Amino acid sequence: MGVSEHYFTASPAVEAEERTHRFAIRGVEHTVVTASGVFSADRLDKGTQVLLDHVPDPPETGTFLDLGCGWGPITLALAEAAPGATVLAVDVNERSLALTARNAEAAGLDNVRTSSAKALLAELREASRPVDLIWSNPPVRIGKEALHKLLLTWLPRLSPDGEAWLVILKNLGADSLARWLRDQGWDVSRQASSKGFRVLRVRRRQDESTAA
Repeated sequence: MGVSEHYFTASPAVEAEERTHRFAIRGVEHTVVTASGVFSADRLDKGTQVLLDHVPDPPETGTFLDLGCGWGPITLALAEAAPGATVLAVDVNERSLALTARNAEAAGLDNVRTSSAKALLAELREASRPVDLIWSNPPVRIGKEALHKLLLTWLPRLSPDGEAWLVILKNLGADSLARWLRDQGWDVSRQASSKGFRVLRVRRRQDESTAA
């Protein structure tokens, strides 16, 4: 089975063999359920850990997005840190969405909503509702073209003062992605470099947000 078939499909072909783990996520212990056919089913992914170690605390309120939620570690971190915010978790993988919802419920976090990307995007567009914060360990292995399309779909949903925090493996093109995002008109800064990963902050350029 290829990497793309493993967790980049809506309904993974591999049987859902569930397992329970206990992880410390931004200093909070969580007992979570993961399963085969989802990203990083047996551990807290190293890139996700790097991201969570270096992002600042989120605002107390707002609409936040975990883009490519997997079994939900970033969603749990956002929802725990900002109980007054709405945390939207999206993934192409239906199994991932179900696990994220279960893990949020088990943690007593009632400010989490899971959704397919297509449905959520349509809802946000119809309501003209922006996203104030994105935290993401994006699926770089889907390929450059697909990744670019993903980011160009979701980054424009940011509010004028919104920010996206992305973690990218340096060897999988973090620096070239940062250059490409700048070429697309975004303000990109490297906030951290750790364990082979870059943590990037992406914002609208000041002149654009002022005009908006």
